[in-house]
Amino acid sequence: MIVAMQEKATEEQIDAVIDALVESGVNVHRTTGASQTILAAVGPTASLDPRKFEILSGVLYVHRISSPYKLAGRAWRPEGTVVEFANGVKVGNSRVAVMAGPCSIETREQIFETAARVKAAGGTFLRGGAFKPRSSPYAFQGMGIPGLKLMREAAEAHGLLTVSEVMEISQIETMMPYIDLFQVGARNMQNFNLLRELGQVRKPVLLKRGIAATIEELLLSSEYIMAGGNYNVILCERGIRTYETATRNTMDISAIPVVKKLSHLPIVGDPSHGTGRRDMVAPMARAAVAAGADAILVEVHPNADKAASDAAQTLFLDQFDQLMNELRVIASAVGREL
Repeated sequence: MIVAMQEKATEEQIDAVIDALVESGVNVHRTTGASQTILAAVGPTASLDPRKFEILSGVLYVHRISSPYKLAGRAWRPEGTVVEFANGVKVGNSRVAVMAGPCSIETREQIFETAARVKAAGGTFLRGGAFKPRSSPYAFQGMGIPGLKLMREAAEAHGLLTVSEVMEISQIETMMPYIDLFQVGARNMQNFNLLRELGQVRKPVLLKRGIAATIEELLLSSEYIMAGGNYNVILCERGIRTYETATRNTMDISAIPVVKKLSHLPIVGDPSHGTGRRDMVAPMARAAVAAGADAILVEVHPNADKAASDAAQTLFLDQFDQLMNELRVIASAVGREL
């Protein structure tokens, strides 16, 4: 249930409404936009009479939310969420952010060279995997914390933020000093215990769509994080598994405008996992920006053919430079900037 307060509602009036909702047995999440405060009541709201709250001082209107995701739905934040980071970088505003780097952190030389080129091309985040959930137990599993230390050092040397995947609850605390954005991979989109723990963390989370997940299931997974009080969630379309075999996954570009309509959360396009093919990464990245993506997540490597993981979908650094030039044109054409 959503309670929209009047523009000039006082803090006393807002607190009184919150108290009334809590006394009715529901949890209340508050968001304050540019002109008004919105209160989302979650829990056993079916038996509540909206008229009980409509008559309270300072209330503009009350309405029930029919969708199962209460906090991720656009009704709670009609103006949209902008996720802000410590260095002033924002995801969800008019500027399209670019997150780029190797699938796996391998060596100091690799990650430092990549960081320098990502920054020079206009990227804002250095991505790199330290804990790699691989289909084969014999494939490279990542460097772990030593890899994260290298990535943090490289990122700080070039003024970049860091994003890396967390696989287990036990990794959250140890990763905290080294990353700015926790990534939850497709395999863990419905690892609800992990999502609940990330809801207690006050650091942004990038949540990838599962390989067979519907958009509603993605939004419900984000709800687990937000229900814990962490509202800084960024969604990611990274392709889903279909009957098609020409590509590793089928990148659902249409999911981007659908999510923008249903939810206030920013959304990222990941054309590397979305296609699994180097020659298709640039076209799908361009399409994602044109469709309204708030950021692009791309795998790049100084020696892409020899990458320890996902070599077939990884761009060479020169290809990344070219892609960035192309994305600037696309972003400008749709009223945004890179």
